[in-house]
Amino acid sequence: MNGASASSSLKAAFSYCAQQVRKYDYHHYLCLLELPPSMRKAAFALRALNIETARAMDVASDPRIGLMRLVWWQEAIDKIFANTLIEHPTAQALSSVIADTKLSKTWLKRSVEARINDARRGDNDMPETMAELEKYAEDTVSTMLYLTLQSGGIMSTAADHAASHIGKASGILLLLKSLPYHASHSRHFSYIPTAVASKHGLIVKQGGREDRRLDSREGLCDAVFEMASVANAHLEKARKLAKSVPAEALPVLLPAVPTQVLLDSLRQVNFDVFDQRLTRGVLGIPPLWYQLKLKWTSWRRSY
Repeated sequence: MNGASASSSLKAAFSYCAQQVRKYDYHHYLCLLELPPSMRKAAFALRALNIETARAMDVASDPRIGLMRLVWWQEAIDKIFANTLIEHPTAQALSSVIADTKLSKTWLKRSVEARINDARRGDNDMPETMAELEKYAEDTVSTMLYLTLQSGGIMSTAADHAASHIGKASGILLLLKSLPYHASHSRHFSYIPTAVASKHGLIVKQGGREDRRLDSREGLCDAVFEMASVANAHLEKARKLAKSVPAEALPVLLPAVPTQVLLDSLRQVNFDVFDQRLTRGVLGIPPLWYQLKLKWTSWRRSY
């Protein structure tokens, strides 16, 4: 491949990443547009990878095929760091980013391994505690923020801590929003920890076996409220760190905005994740209103 052809192929790869993020992760797509131009390519490549792994099980006709796809991405990361060419636009974009920046292979692999471990769970195999769910959220969402900070050469303990909390909050709330989807695919409470589900009457023991109840809407709303409260606590912790976060890191932490929007939307529907209002616009609010919130927060140099 000559220089002009390679350049054209790489440009197409980054364009593909941006299109994927816009199509499947629109609220984060708008966040990435607020980043400095020098950081956008890396951010879009990382988010595109996250989309590939997050959707692997959903788009596969057979769970085994989805798991194979996740394992393929795990191996692809090793190949990218070994300078092996991979014929996939997201992999090509990621390879270019890794060549230009010092991204952590550990964080990249951790994000994929968390998806693999999740894919291997049974339909009724739930996390035991909120701590387990927070760990999953950090491994799949916070890691993307860590890597984006790293791609911009931003070394800040305060920014990393804020990213950790924002990622956990975002991960928990997005899992809550996805509960109706998982319910329709026979994974009724796959992301409600056993301790929370039991507390709110969503698990009933009968004849030595546990049955999960979907008909207790009040119990489900109470469980969602408890989990959302944990997410809210993480958001508050992240914002308490704001004065210690360097200015160049603030745009990277803007995903706190869609996280707050989703939390507010859940409050509006009394934490009923089956309320159709949550599916409207962007995370339950009109697109223009969402963009204004994001722009205002960015202009204020906040998150």
